[in-house]
Amino acid sequence: MSYVDEVIERVIAKNPAEPEFHQAVTEVLDSLRPVVEANEELYRKNAILERIVEPDRQFKFRVPWVDDKGQVQVNTGYRVQFNNSIGPYKGGLRLHPSVNLGIIKFLGFEQIFKNSLTSLPIGGGKGGSDFDPKGKSDREVMAFCQSFMTELCKYIGADVDVPAGDIGTGAREIGFMFGQYKRIRGMYEGVLTGKGLSYGGSLARTEATGYGLLYITDEMLKCNGESLKGKTVCVSGAGNVAIYATEKAQQLGAKVVTCSDSTGWIYDPEGIDVALLKEVKEVKRARLTEYAAARKSAEYHEGKGVWSVKCDVALPCATQNELDIEDAKTLVANGCMAVCEGANMPTTLEATAYLKENKVYFLPGKASNAGGVATSALEMSQNSERLSWTFEEVDGKLQQIMINIFHNLDDAAKRYGMEGDYVAGANIAGFEKVVDAMLAQGVC
Repeated sequence: MSYVDEVIERVIAKNPAEPEFHQAVTEVLDSLRPVVEANEELYRKNAILERIVEPDRQFKFRVPWVDDKGQVQVNTGYRVQFNNSIGPYKGGLRLHPSVNLGIIKFLGFEQIFKNSLTSLPIGGGKGGSDFDPKGKSDREVMAFCQSFMTELCKYIGADVDVPAGDIGTGAREIGFMFGQYKRIRGMYEGVLTGKGLSYGGSLARTEATGYGLLYITDEMLKCNGESLKGKTVCVSGAGNVAIYATEKAQQLGAKVVTCSDSTGWIYDPEGIDVALLKEVKEVKRARLTEYAAARKSAEYHEGKGVWSVKCDVALPCATQNELDIEDAKTLVANGCMAVCEGANMPTTLEATAYLKENKVYFLPGKASNAGGVATSALEMSQNSERLSWTFEEVDGKLQQIMINIFHNLDDAAKRYGMEGDYVAGANIAGFEKVVDAMLAQGVC
């Protein structure tokens, strides 16, 4: 049995009932086989793969809080600090009922390579809770966030572990968490990113993941003799990533015709009205039925169906494993040329393989949605320097980072004879930097 297969088998045996973590490890290690085989003696001797799939530490804790009726509620909080070989742990806090340890570990593992790809000094981590902010009052959200941070603050710091937002964790939640950290620790430091502009946040952070997705998609298409201009784009999701991916795609000359939320999806053949979408989702925090009610050209459909719409480019921006093999077959049959992930691992392994077999350009989330964490790292730099950069400065740095990510992963794929395999290229480019740092620092 090969070294890669041994480690995959061990991960599955040691971490039962964590299918998302198994999927992430399998996808990464499978694509790293050429690198591992070329360095097997060195990697085995130093247990590189065993060390990289095992988190440095993981925390699970109780989060009690009081709702508006005076009833005590209890949620579970998590923080997984995966690897800090190239910098402090960095990764978001996901607040969603689906959150469990396996999902946090999959996200933290992916974050190692995503953060490495940015070329910025940040390691991999992730956290969150099974708390659902939807339908909660501001006071209830504050009560939860304060309780959550009361425990989390013991394990984080500006030079130790710097969490950020993720699904369910926006500016409101980050603000409540930052206030509680400052209150308990008595320190004003850049311990969280995604903060409000009035207390250390960065311009362009809100837009960063969606904008970054389009910058790298545009660069990939250009390098393959194509352009976004005039293309029809399908986007899933209606959160932060989806909204700003839609905005930037349309700025670059494409027409985005879909978006979705947890209950249904919109098809708007005239192109998504970004201002209306922001009003519905960011201001009213409402369902997409309100978008359809306010726009005559829009059709609302219950359930799932975004990928049934004919498009040139598909941008899955909702959640993990949302694009399955049947969706992939539909996209291929409809002539889709590119799938670029805006969410974390939104495409199943089977669907990814099918898309690649059918010569669809495929960019994995660890590369294509790295704009958010890259701009979070830029926020950390601004906090450390006590400076605030202009929107144009941050956006310019973001665009260059995303362009560099594409060329680094493209070069890595070519070096190992896998030209055009951007999944392998992203994993190899991210992995090599982390391994170099691990080897240099000894057994730790």
